[in-house]
Amino acid sequence: MKKLDRNQMAARVARDIPEGAVVNLGIGLPTLVANHLPQGREVLLHSENGVLGMGPAPAAGQEDWDLINAGKQAVTLLPGGSFFHHADSFAMMRGGHLDFCVLGAFQVSVSGDLANWHTGAPDAIPAVGGAMDLAIGAKKTFVMMEHLTKSGESKIVARCTYPLTGVGCVSRIYTDLATIDITPQGLRVVDMVEGLNLEELVRLSGVPMQQA
Repeated sequence: MKKLDRNQMAARVARDIPEGAVVNLGIGLPTLVANHLPQGREVLLHSENGVLGMGPAPAAGQEDWDLINAGKQAVTLLPGGSFFHHADSFAMMRGGHLDFCVLGAFQVSVSGDLANWHTGAPDAIPAVGGAMDLAIGAKKTFVMMEHLTKSGESKIVARCTYPLTGVGCVSRIYTDLATIDITPQGLRVVDMVEGLNLEELVRLSGVPMQQA
């Protein structure tokens, strides 16, 4: 079994973003999705600091540090793209104008609860940013994350033990092992990496799953 690397994960997410969608890419792993959108597919990428119409990451040496995303990474702007006040950006997020957001996570529960801003550890720095607004404001929330922690614990859990970002907001999870839908009937596995079967995925995850 060979896990997906970060770019392969980003490419898998990009495959599911349809023509004409308005999409926010969260800080961290999700920003890689911008580099893997199929050529010719029109997708409007939004950043919570006030950018709409971002393109792929700039080539080394071509960065414009006056044009950055919410993670302070240099970005490009496609023809027709725009930038605007932070308050206007949050109005877009809270007003239901985003079709999708793609967020990282510490934990996702089987019922779609999301924990991605604080581990609860006494020395951890809380960093909620706009995640709560995105998680409930977007029409669909996707999560992109490694399946297991560095200590080998599943990030997909029966119940989140970290402070919640949103309740029942996640519709699909993309990990380095599988793509999983959250449905009223439970977790449904859309696809898995080559060499992995459902029984082993369930064992690693520690929660029930069904094959889609």
